[in-house]
Amino acid sequence: MMESFLLLASLYLGAAVLIVPISVRLGLGSVLGYLAAGMLIGPALGLAGAETTDLQHVAEYGVVMMLFLIGLELDPRALWAMRQRLIGLGGAQVGLTALAVLAVALALGQTWQAALVLGFILSLSSTAIVLQTLEEKKLMRSAGGRASFAVLLAQDLAVIPMLAIIPLLASPSARHAAEAHADEGAAEPILTLVEQLPGWAGGLLTLAIVAAIVLAGHFLSRPAFRFIHGARLAEMSTFFSLFLVLGIAFLMIMVGLSPALGTFLAGVVLANSEFRHQLEADIKPFKGLLLGLFFMTVGIGIDMGLVASEPLRLILLTLGLIALKAGVLWLLARIFHLPPRDRWLFTFGLAQAGEFGFLIVSIALAQSILPADVGQTVLLIISLSMLLTPALFLIHDALSRRLREADSQREPDQIDERAPVLIAGIGRFGQVVNRLVRSSGVPTVVLDSDLSMVETMRRFGVKGYFGDPSRPELLESAGLMQAQILVVAVDQPDKATAITRFARQARPDLHIVARAHDRIHTYELFQAGANDIVRETFDSAIRAGRYVLENSGFSDYEAAQLSRTYFQMDRAGLRELAALWVPGQPVETNAAYVARAKELNADMETALIGTLEAERAGKNPQA
Repeated sequence: MMESFLLLASLYLGAAVLIVPISVRLGLGSVLGYLAAGMLIGPALGLAGAETTDLQHVAEYGVVMMLFLIGLELDPRALWAMRQRLIGLGGAQVGLTALAVLAVALALGQTWQAALVLGFILSLSSTAIVLQTLEEKKLMRSAGGRASFAVLLAQDLAVIPMLAIIPLLASPSARHAAEAHADEGAAEPILTLVEQLPGWAGGLLTLAIVAAIVLAGHFLSRPAFRFIHGARLAEMSTFFSLFLVLGIAFLMIMVGLSPALGTFLAGVVLANSEFRHQLEADIKPFKGLLLGLFFMTVGIGIDMGLVASEPLRLILLTLGLIALKAGVLWLLARIFHLPPRDRWLFTFGLAQAGEFGFLIVSIALAQSILPADVGQTVLLIISLSMLLTPALFLIHDALSRRLREADSQREPDQIDERAPVLIAGIGRFGQVVNRLVRSSGVPTVVLDSDLSMVETMRRFGVKGYFGDPSRPELLESAGLMQAQILVVAVDQPDKATAITRFARQARPDLHIVARAHDRIHTYELFQAGANDIVRETFDSAIRAGRYVLENSGFSDYEAAQLSRTYFQMDRAGLRELAALWVPGQPVETNAAYVARAKELNADMETALIGTLEAERAGKNPQA
């Protein structure tokens, strides 16, 4: 027994270690690597397969842990802000897709009960694959990523009524047979007790458990964590984190709710806890391991014999499903006004079937709602669509690149106004500058090369023009020769330097305020002719340092004075070091630069101590 377990564990781990890194290096993502690893040790080599069902039940808790971690990242107010997309966009996606699949299934000769169940099954998408891929590609915070997450959460919610409706669709004889089979299964006493409660009592118990999770997370989490950490055993924190997630999952299963939703709710409740990062560190390794195992079981479960016997039919059905879901998703993306690039992410990201489909198919087969051959075909379609999901994301990547290229090739806007302030770049930095200046009554002209950003700002009533500000002719057409001030706020340091250099040559009298990426970029902008240079993280870092001082025993006034002295001396020293900086030479090899930097550091320390002593002496002259 032990030998067979070790052999299987070695096969799974070895296949993952061999194939997944290759897939990631080829830019295909980890999900496709896990699926390929499963196909290698399953259908290809026949080394695994009999244990897949049991493993899949265990591996599905990777989805549970992933939703718990996502909940930890969400402030409850952010979740409340999602309610319109959660209900509107998510509900519309599930409903419209289910109706579309229902119509196709009826046209293919299925009974209305089977067609409705097929609509339920195929309206769902893969939470595990989509969220994992969005996180890997850092798309979770994009508009398309947030919309996809809202729909996936709505789908998980929709599974609850689906599971309640499916037994009602079975014929009376099939229902009695399923109940008799369930009785033979000898369910655990506590589960049997819950199932035997009257409907009103079961509803109250469900509400009580959900309320208990929320209240315990809010009031009991801190004392519990402090008690655990008091033992000073690192493994106890991991034990408690796993107990928390698995215990909540068990409670939710006990009342017939989705364990993933329960743990997601718990994560949201704990999002503002000071122990959030510890929970995340404890759970993350288990989440990655179980999700990888889950994807491998999907790959192993693909029946290559059936695929080989009817390859064209299965491929056409799978592609047809993806096309149908993509059509519904694209329509909803247009209705809900997602930006063009995010529409493709939303459309291709959710066009597959999901892992909850495996559960619903098994229940429908047990209730004899789906014929056995249809059930097997649907399981293969679900698996193949999940297998194709990484390819769908690759198509999205290609379309995104093409859209960016199209934006860059599009003719720039004709600029029909002039203003005393010209702002080059309207990203997160330029937006703040523009809002402050315009709100103070000073007109601005905004020029940016990101068309989607310009269109987004126009929706908020901020007029901007599309065009690359690093092109001299476009900068001149935007009013460079008439402007009094130029704000260089573009993200790319090389473009910022080029814009500054050209503007200074064209207008020696122009006042240039430039955004610097770091200290070296500051030196480049000094040499290019900028008047005022703002390091993008400098002011915020000083503000953070001030907070540290205020909470380290200094008064608010002392912290403010120390911060002001540091700011003034650092800016003065920066100009001196800019004169010593040699382009292309690492600063650590520039002897004059290093020597002067050391002197300035010593002067800074002396000045800060002097400022503090002067302030305290002023407050207490007898000191």
